[in-house]
Amino acid sequence: MSRKETHQVPHSKENKRISGSVLIPGLVIFAALASIFAIGIGAISISPSQVIAILLKAIGISVPVAFSQEQEAVLLTLRLPRVVLALLTGAGIASSGAAIQALFRNPLADPGLIGISSGAAAGAVGMIVLGVGVWSGSFITLILPASAFVAALLTSLFVYKISTRGGRTQAATMLLSGIAVNALSGAFIGLMTFVASDVQLRNITFWSLGSLGGAQWESVSIMGVIVVPSVLILTGLSKKLNLLLLGEREAEHLGMNVQTLKRVVIIIAALAVGSSVALCGIIAFIGLVVPHLVRLVSGPDNRIVVPGAAILGGGLLCLADTAARTIATPAELPLGIVTAAIGAPFFLWILTRNHLRGEL
Repeated sequence: MSRKETHQVPHSKENKRISGSVLIPGLVIFAALASIFAIGIGAISISPSQVIAILLKAIGISVPVAFSQEQEAVLLTLRLPRVVLALLTGAGIASSGAAIQALFRNPLADPGLIGISSGAAAGAVGMIVLGVGVWSGSFITLILPASAFVAALLTSLFVYKISTRGGRTQAATMLLSGIAVNALSGAFIGLMTFVASDVQLRNITFWSLGSLGGAQWESVSIMGVIVVPSVLILTGLSKKLNLLLLGEREAEHLGMNVQTLKRVVIIIAALAVGSSVALCGIIAFIGLVVPHLVRLVSGPDNRIVVPGAAILGGGLLCLADTAARTIATPAELPLGIVTAAIGAPFFLWILTRNHLRGEL
């Protein structure tokens, strides 16, 4: 009788899941509405109809909606690149978080907890302070993402190596190793802060707290070249990530090279998160919270979770950035503070929920 009841519980829960054919289009609509809202909010107000009219005009389509040249200039040169950067950054971080959680079969894993974000920040800060004579002008948009990516890759591979024994990755060891890497990265950033000049200190503060205030079309294009392929690759790997739900040995018996999959996912995640940190600073909890939200409503199928997290992450980061630049007007709150203030309570809820279920 108890065995029968055990089978019935997952079945009843499964009926409450939202299918991907419904969820993904719904998330696309949400991200689009969030983008239009974010573009219109600010010192110069732009209505949704004006936002759409200006965007259509930019591609050569005229509609009978009046707007001023000032509104058009603000939208195209200031707000639109910032919103697009938020969409790309949120997508890169959230999809990386979803893939890492699937890879280690642990909903508490994310790029920040296992040291990828802090490693990328250490690389960027090190380049700001130690490489000041190397980069200048537009060259910064290439050097900083490169240094952040290299540092993120090294730290993630280090954590992966420590937490893997006999071809198996221990989630607890991975999280503990991530804590140690975060501490080491924090110590390095502190040392760089100590020896930095006043100008360098301001730049370090920007990377440490996170902001999209420096968004330009040049940085947006670089982020797009990196993030879009990363999200597509991680989405393409979602079927293999699903096989890992059976366990590593079972996946290997089905013909999958688990170690190769781990290396590819870690490299892609380091690339996406490293470039995000280099261009926007540390943005906390997006990689943890967003995949979990998608998983709560769609179930564990990574064919839905990975692309769904990318779309939802972009939309939520748009809203978070809008809050960061409007709550304390005319000042602007660091974006990392806003995401941490929202994500930290959710993280505690996940811990409490899993503890009560006996999963921790």
